Amino acid sequence: MSQTNLSLPQQRKFGQTSRTDAWWLQPVVVFLGLSAFIVYSTWAAFQGDNYFFFGGGAQYLSPFYSPVIFDDPAVFSAEGHAWFGAKPDIWPAWLPFTPALLILWAPGGFRFTCYYYRGAYYKAFWADPSNCAVGEPRKCYRGEHSLPLILQNIHRYFLYIALIFIVILSYDAWLSMWFKDASGVEHFGLGVGSIVLTINVILLGGYTMGCHVLRHLVGGKWNKISGKPVHKKAYECVTCLNKKHMLWAWMSLFWVGFSDFYVRMCCMGVWTDWRIF
Repeated sequence: MSQTNLSLPQQRKFGQTSRTDAWWLQPVVVFLGLSAFIVYSTWAAFQGDNYFFFGGGAQYLSPFYSPVIFDDPAVFSAEGHAWFGAKPDIWPAWLPFTPALLILWAPGGFRFTCYYYRGAYYKAFWADPSNCAVGEPRKCYRGEHSLPLILQNIHRYFLYIALIFIVILSYDAWLSMWFKDASGVEHFGLGVGSIVLTINVILLGGYTMGCHVLRHLVGGKWNKISGKPVHKKAYECVTCLNKKHMLWAWMSLFWVGFSDFYVRMCCMGVWTDWRIF
């Protein structure tokens, strides 16, 4: 029997590739997009003000600050939105405090450990690799089996918390549709802010409900689900959203940032919230 010796392909140097297309464009766009969101969200989280708008009878709460567990009366009071009132007296004076810093770890952790975002920022920030068939700076592959990347496996637990946040933000969107008149009586209505917060819930819901982990929980863990009609239908619905998971991820990321920005601009008097009815 004749034998043919085949040489193994040589490892590419960092950035080396035989590709002729603009392979660098995708990681650059992802790097800029995620960097812009991280910078803005971090800045907004440390402000501790202009996150609740109640002008013209409206009541818009920024999704970056919802739920308000504690607020700081010395800076701003969320008009009863704080679940447990003012921040505890035992809070160290040297430790920064805003309502957002108490809760953003949850949605942030859900996105940071997301299967899609892992691939996105591994390429854009770590060049691991920058793109398919492009040389990377590392010479070995360790996977996610040791610290710190093994912590990515807690994504499924962040999903449970993220689902609770969807319920809370849905309630905030519902409250945004009730306006108080001069006598303090609430009436159902619709403002631009109501639409902004409602779209935010829809996009976040589409992103969360299309999660790979949720797809596994509702039906993927069974080898055969044809005999489980409820699980089968749920699996098909989650799969439908999962097919556009990247699109949902980016649209919800942009819109949740814009929702905070809209509420902030209204609070500062820069924008006027137009009442539709």
